[in-house]
Amino acid sequence: MDPERPGNKKRIAVLASGRGSNFQAVLDAVATGEIPAVCVGLVTDNPRAYAIERARGAGIPVTVVDYARFPSKAAYEEALLAAMQGCRADLFVLAGYMRILGAGIVHEFSGRMMNIHPALLPAFTGLHAQRQAVECGVKVAGCTVHLVDEGMDTGPIVVQRCVPVLPDDDESTLADRILVEEHKALPLAVKFFCEDRLEVTGRRVRVR
Repeated sequence: MDPERPGNKKRIAVLASGRGSNFQAVLDAVATGEIPAVCVGLVTDNPRAYAIERARGAGIPVTVVDYARFPSKAAYEEALLAAMQGCRADLFVLAGYMRILGAGIVHEFSGRMMNIHPALLPAFTGLHAQRQAVECGVKVAGCTVHLVDEGMDTGPIVVQRCVPVLPDDDESTLADRILVEEHKALPLAVKFFCEDRLEVTGRRVRVR
């Protein structure tokens, strides 16, 4: 048995830029056995991200690739690619990672990266999705876990969960309600991947 794959479990690594609550949801699901995997690393672009404290508390290696320290995006992406390759992960989970990945990284890990987005894609891509939802007057919002491609929040959809948009909602209250569902959707999508239950045909994802 490979000592780095106890029980032949998948190796997952997480990219995060901020507080890391979705990262924590994944860690909790790994700890309980809901996700049959081992988390092998956190990679962050933000040396002040609270996700770092979460990783250290769980004994997970942390790699900081601080965007501010690089002279160009190309130089940053080269360092990020090396950090990700060093994880030797089967799946990379983008849990609040706030940068668009370049084509080289997307191609390197094609089909092996998931992102969580606080909207029912394909609606409301990019930043401030909850604000967009409120301003557009939609009655239902939610979150989406999708595979990462070269577009902005355009990859094949794995899991979606819905919440109502209430008449007195603002961006903050809607974001809080959606976040509760994010903490359910992301571990579920990771679980499906780690159990080899995903079949991807073009833009369609089937869960076996």
